[in-house]
Amino acid sequence: MNILDLLKTDHNKVKEIISTLCETSNTAIKTQLKLFNTLKEELELHEKIEEIIFYPALKKHQETKDLVLEAFEEHHVIDLILEELEKTEPKEENWKPKLTVLKENLEHHIKEEENDLFPKTKKVLDQTTLNEMGEKMLLMKKDKQSSPAL
Repeated sequence: MNILDLLKTDHNKVKEIISTLCETSNTAIKTQLKLFNTLKEELELHEKIEEIIFYPALKKHQETKDLVLEAFEEHHVIDLILEELEKTEPKEENWKPKLTVLKENLEHHIKEEENDLFPKTKKVLDQTTLNEMGEKMLLMKKDKQSSPAL
């Protein structure tokens, strides 16, 4: 399967999780924590896949290099916000605003990837390569699912 399709599927899943999380009542702390942990796990695996499989191949091409370097930085910012959210209790007044900032950063990152990076990817990588990357992505996801939680 094509990696671009798989990444879009991940993007949609993450957008759905964070939207639900943002809409969750401030009194539903257990639900918020469960959704946040799911979001964090999804983002960590997604970033790892992009940074190991996807971005290195694109960094080699002048047409995509700058977008990839920016995407690495966006991942870093998202990780910082996730780390801050993890250290903050959902009942604290700054938790929801931090969550909103995370959502905005994610939406920006996803939009940039899907509207700018993915079309350029189709120009610099052939279908066979995209399919091979997709297979590697599926293997990483399968390995993650079969490995015991730490």
